[in-house]
Amino acid sequence: VAALRAAGRGVVFVTNSSRERSDQIAQRLARLGIPAEAPDVLAALDLLGEAIRRRVGAVTVLPLGTREMCDVLEDSGHRVVDAGDWRRAEVVAVGNDPAFDFARLRAASRAVAAGAGFFTVNLDARLPVGPDEFDPGCGALAEAVAVAGGSRPVVVGKPHHPIFEMALERLGCRPPEAAMVGDSLATDIAGGRAAGMFTVWLDAAGEVTPQGQSLEGG
Repeated sequence: VAALRAAGRGVVFVTNSSRERSDQIAQRLARLGIPAEAPDVLAALDLLGEAIRRRVGAVTVLPLGTREMCDVLEDSGHRVVDAGDWRRAEVVAVGNDPAFDFARLRAASRAVAAGAGFFTVNLDARLPVGPDEFDPGCGALAEAVAVAGGSRPVVVGKPHHPIFEMALERLGCRPPEAAMVGDSLATDIAGGRAAGMFTVWLDAAGEVTPQGQSLEGG
C-alpha cells in the first residue's frame, strides 16, 4: 500500500462490512499500521441508506443489525422501527446482527411477506473472526428472512455493481485503469470483473493469480 501511494496511485479499501462504518474501519487500519481516513474506505454499510432512498424514497425501516446500521438509515432520512412494530415497516434491512433471534426473524420475515421491501448489505454466508473460526455472516441471516418471507433481497455490497462504481468514482478512473485486489473469488474477483476492472486474487497461501489465468484448484 505504501509503495502504491508513493508511486502516486490511488487506493480505496472496499469492504462488505455490515457492522462497522467507513470511519471505524479506517481507524482499525491505522492501528494496524496502514494510515487511512474515512474517505479512503468504502464500507457497504454506508451505502445502505442511500440505496434504499434511491429505490423507494425515505421510508420506515425495520433493521436487523448494529446500532451503526440504525445511524446510517437515520442519517439518510429513514425512520427506524423495532421488531415489535414490524407492521409499520415499509422496508426490512439486514446486516450482521449479533442480537439476531427467532423473534427478530419472525418480525422481519412477516414484514417481507406482507410486502415490505427487502435489502441486505451483502450475502456473505460467513464472517471470519480468526484462524479456522467464523460467525454466521450477514448473508446467512438474509437467507433465513428470504426463505421465510418468500422474497429475494436487493444486495448493496460486493459482488454487485454499485460499490465498485463508487470506488471507481473515488479513484477518478475508468474500470480498465483500476485493479481490484481481494481474497474472495465470489465477491472481490467476480464483482471486479463484472465492473470491467483488472483483478488480482490472493489465496489463503498468499499466492497471486492475475485476471486471465485459471483460478481453479487454488
